[in-house]
Amino acid sequence: MTLGRRLPPLTPRTLRGRLSLVALTTAGLLMTVLTVVFNAATDRHLQHQADRELRSRAAAVATTVDTSGPRVRVLETANDRLLDANVWIYAGARLLEKPPSTSVDSPLARAAERLAAQRAPACTTLRAHDAPTLRLCSRPLSGRRSSATVVAALDLGPYLSSADTLLWGSLALDAVMLACTYVLTRLAVGRALRPVRTMTDQATQWSAVRSDARFGTDAQPAELARLGASLDALLDRIRTVLRHEQRLTGELSHELRTPLTRIVIELDWWRARPRTEAETRATHEVLAEAARSMRTICDTLLDDARESALHPPATAPGTTDVVPVLDRLIQRIDAEGRLTATVESEATALEVGVAPALLERIVSPLLANAVRYARSHVTASARHAPGAVRIDIVDDGPGVPSAFVDELFQPGRRADAGDGHQGAGLGLSLARRLARAVDGEVSYDATHAPGARFTVRLPAG
Repeated sequence: MTLGRRLPPLTPRTLRGRLSLVALTTAGLLMTVLTVVFNAATDRHLQHQADRELRSRAAAVATTVDTSGPRVRVLETANDRLLDANVWIYAGARLLEKPPSTSVDSPLARAAERLAAQRAPACTTLRAHDAPTLRLCSRPLSGRRSSATVVAALDLGPYLSSADTLLWGSLALDAVMLACTYVLTRLAVGRALRPVRTMTDQATQWSAVRSDARFGTDAQPAELARLGASLDALLDRIRTVLRHEQRLTGELSHELRTPLTRIVIELDWWRARPRTEAETRATHEVLAEAARSMRTICDTLLDDARESALHPPATAPGTTDVVPVLDRLIQRIDAEGRLTATVESEATALEVGVAPALLERIVSPLLANAVRYARSHVTASARHAPGAVRIDIVDDGPGVPSAFVDELFQPGRRADAGDGHQGAGLGLSLARRLARAVDGEVSYDATHAPGARFTVRLPAG
């Protein structure tokens, strides 16, 4: 294996696999603890059962031992052979009786002697490599003139065999339970995640085709309801981003059309016949001004789009004198001398709290729209208003049809698409959106007649 080859991850990549692994690990730890506790309790129970058996046998043997005289006597009974099996009787340290098959110096006999020497009830376990495991318990007997000790032994083989059987049975049961836990967890998690997978596929499809369908939160579990709400919010954000992108593209196209038209007209005029150096220089100046205007338009719209995406609308920095901006726009837009600009104010200057480029982007669509539909003249006036500056753009054209007033500022809407005038219906919506971004407003006066009057209110500088 090369050093550059990465080892596969130990954890599954799917959520179902990870949840199944977590469930399997948890069940394994729980079953291990339960198995250890169960087998420990079983071993303790079997040992207590063996001790009870030994005590019962020692008590039965004790009934055959007489300690009432000066010497300990062992009485003969009908079941003497059964009672003598694995039983030692001591008078003090002296051995009175032992099992016939056990020698005096065997490990079992020495263990019985040690228990008898304690002169108190006690038990011990004798383990040997080549012999069965034995359990020994002692029972002291006290008389008026003598005392004795009975020691009984019991083979723990059947008990240990039962413990081993229970241990292997519990391990086999644990293995079966773990396998069932893993399989059932995968099936349950897969079934539980099926609606999530379906919702994800639907969200992907809806976002691709710009569908208005949404998941909602009705008749859904709490977790899926929260997921559906999150996916609905995501789809709404995607639609908002797409709508903003289309609006920005349309606004750029709408705003760049005028300077591009000027460039094309100037180039066509300049190439129509040989021009003097002064005419060529004037053409260059017009082209440079149109290029600067295009750059200003792009910067203004892109900055506004960026600010709208990152921050809530806020007042644009800087202040601008309104009158010079109106004069410059009039000279740029009015090619036929149809515009007149008046300033209705006691002050010598009117300042608004927005940047010059933004003020141009707000007023330009209104002036261009007025020039497009005016019959003879257009008036641009500015004056003070409480806490603001009011700019009125008035023309003597046909005005806005009353049925179209409610849709006047909606993007892409025109009162009459076949009126012979170019336009995409984005200028008025752009002007209002930019004005509202700086706490201003663009409105239409439906009561004005004849013609049309648009009013721009911007915060005073």
